[in-house]
Amino acid sequence: MDFSFTEDQELMIDSLKEFAAQYFTDEAVKEMYEVHHGVPDEVQDAYRDLGFAFMGLPEEVGGIPATCVDLGILTETLYRATGCMTPFMTGMLAAYDVAEFGSPEQIQLIVDHYEKSGRSFAAMCLSEPGAGSDNMGMTTVTKKQDDGTFILKGQKTWVTNGAAVPYLVVIAKDEDPSRENKNMSLWLIPSDTPGVSTAGLTKLGQQTVPFVDVFFDDVVLTEENRLGEAGQGWLLLMKNFEFERCLVVAQGLGLAEAALDDAIDYALDRIAFGKPIADNPRVQDLITESKRTILYTRMMLYLCLWMLDQGMSCNAEVAMLKSESTKTCLKVADNAIEIFGGLGYTEEVRVGRIWKDLRGNALAGGTCEVMDYIAGRAIVNKYRARKK
Repeated sequence: MDFSFTEDQELMIDSLKEFAAQYFTDEAVKEMYEVHHGVPDEVQDAYRDLGFAFMGLPEEVGGIPATCVDLGILTETLYRATGCMTPFMTGMLAAYDVAEFGSPEQIQLIVDHYEKSGRSFAAMCLSEPGAGSDNMGMTTVTKKQDDGTFILKGQKTWVTNGAAVPYLVVIAKDEDPSRENKNMSLWLIPSDTPGVSTAGLTKLGQQTVPFVDVFFDDVVLTEENRLGEAGQGWLLLMKNFEFERCLVVAQGLGLAEAALDDAIDYALDRIAFGKPIADNPRVQDLITESKRTILYTRMMLYLCLWMLDQGMSCNAEVAMLKSESTKTCLKVADNAIEIFGGLGYTEEVRVGRIWKDLRGNALAGGTCEVMDYIAGRAIVNKYRARKK
């Protein structure tokens, strides 16, 4: 096993650190969270100009070839270097889906958009008020009309960046909204299409990537809006669920590392009882627990990303990773607050903000409880297959 970075990966890491140092100072991040409630256009343009927005997209549309491991390294490094939430990961996932499932004309829309702006291209509309983990409970539906068009009705919720992107990727049931109907299609819809509207939702954290409710009131679609084959929308989305969950973990890992970096620096400088608190055995216990979490998470994360690159089945491994790491990375931030003491419970330092951001990652991409269910079922099925 080779744990070293390639030369290209080293260059990417250095470039990401330089980007973060220039655009994500403490003052700039504070404004992003408290004033802009998002990442300014100039920062997103710079991210695009450095080529990061094109990583993983097809070469024929100007993309830069990248493995799942490459994209994991990019995500972890970015979030450790910035110490905050950004829209880049979710934007990359939406563009990745369009590039993989879309027609040449739809893929060209990505390129046309990035020539104008570095902002994210699209947002995924999946969850509904009555259908989060229970995906078959979704009721957003399209019905074909006599003139060949389709009418889309329904509501999606927790749509990250849904009010700030030019396109929406929407999954909806075909013709019948009942639970029994498993035929769903994906649609690529301009966000300014008549009948599409949004309403903001207030998050506890992650203020730089706001999410919204999206309403579809008799939205008229044509076959040109369809993404992939009719009735295959859910199967298409399932292809990338493991990758998405890995990137959620990479994001959380980077934030946890940033929290631990801050906590150790503080512990080395803070003097109590005549010596740095870093020399206190209890503080060292907190540091050790946090470092162990980070090491274990990173090893499991890159194993899963490597398995994805090899085309191997890893739904159980990714589900276990997602469930465990989103809880333990949150504990790293909690330990950082403990090391800072009262100061950690103020807005004078960023570890509290990181804690709030990490709490959302336990929900993103599937709750821990659903991940445990997926893993348990997959593991038992593998052992059952061995006995046949």
